[in-house]
Amino acid sequence: MNRINFIKFLTTLCYCLFISLAGLAQSRSTQPIQVLVSPDKLDWTYEPNQEATFKIQVLKHQVPLHDVEVTYAVGPEKMQPTDEGKLKLKNGSGIIKGKLSDPGFLRCEANVTIDGNTYRGIATAGYAPLDIQPTQKLPDDFQDFWNTAKANAAKIPLDAKMTLLPERCTETVDVFQVNIQNAMIGNRLYGILAKPKKEGRYPAVLSVPGAGVRPYAGIIDLAEKGIITLQIGIHGIPVTYEAGLYTDLGNGALRGYPFFNLDNRDSYYYNKVYLGCVRAVDFLHSLAEFDQDNLLVWGGSQGGALAIITASLDDRIKGLVSIYPALSDVTGYLHNRAGGWPHMFNAVNAPQMATEDKIEVSAYYDVVNFARNLKVPGFYTWGYNDDTCPPTSYYAAYNVINAPKELYLVQETGHWTYPEQQQQIKEWILMKLGK
Repeated sequence: MNRINFIKFLTTLCYCLFISLAGLAQSRSTQPIQVLVSPDKLDWTYEPNQEATFKIQVLKHQVPLHDVEVTYAVGPEKMQPTDEGKLKLKNGSGIIKGKLSDPGFLRCEANVTIDGNTYRGIATAGYAPLDIQPTQKLPDDFQDFWNTAKANAAKIPLDAKMTLLPERCTETVDVFQVNIQNAMIGNRLYGILAKPKKEGRYPAVLSVPGAGVRPYAGIIDLAEKGIITLQIGIHGIPVTYEAGLYTDLGNGALRGYPFFNLDNRDSYYYNKVYLGCVRAVDFLHSLAEFDQDNLLVWGGSQGGALAIITASLDDRIKGLVSIYPALSDVTGYLHNRAGGWPHMFNAVNAPQMATEDKIEVSAYYDVVNFARNLKVPGFYTWGYNDDTCPPTSYYAAYNVINAPKELYLVQETGHWTYPEQQQQIKEWILMKLGK
């Protein structure tokens, strides 16, 4: 494999990891045993009080098995089941029914144990999802808080540093590791900048990351189409080290970072993250090659949240792509329904996290409250089967968006995307940027 093809391979690999949120994503089955749970409506979508019928099958080598016993549970996603038990698939399939009386998502889960291994399948019925409303409150001083934070950050010199990465450059694209000063003196933000070598002025895409700690390769394929790309990390560490270092940090010093300092709105971990995304926009605007008019932001999961947040905070962003956004309506659990990742208020975490101060601070960082202020067009894509970022949570954010929005729904997807979704994303980006 020559150097250019290797860089393209590395870029594609990093892109796929970014989309799937490596380490948290549920993946499609690659096992010989499959548990299929299928709703009785093609669009998986129901009206409140309408009964949903789920057909359960267990397949081995894609052939239904007879006389196997499954355990099942059905109820609102992420909550205690309203019905559970065992079901024998006498003729290769069985039926489970359920319904919701309010807008939300009803999940049916089936598990089977064969030869000592347990296999799982789920399907999730959407009940009037476009009617789901947030539980999160909007603080009276929300805009003032963020306007002040941005103004203070803008006073900090960027002190931008760019290091050419020759091994990642191609015939038409230069690739750099960049680092800039974030919202306070000495705190740095790192990323990978890819820009066309040919002189000219180009549109740009800011790529914001999914959760976790990892290196980045840059988005070189878009740069080869005449687009400046900046792919950033959020943790203030270089993004070109060996992968093992990031694994150690993720399991050590940065373990549980979404919970750090949640009781203080000025020092919560995501304060520097959100402001860092705005600083990344500052950096792009400092580049002579950037055309100043055409800038999109793009991300999935945590990055899907950051895409909405950045576009809300910074009117220099002209459009966004958000894939199953995290950090949405995190207070849902306090109202007996699913809340967004990182689930700080679910039954496991609530005894330590659901304090008055932390609930209050969460409102300043919840995607819902940024979504209310969006003014630019957005492309959104997700499914109903997401275990990591519950659809209840991201529909709560999506439904308060008054800006132009396009949803590409693929019901059976969980915390991953099909290639068709990835293709739709890139086509939307290229269309918006006139490429």
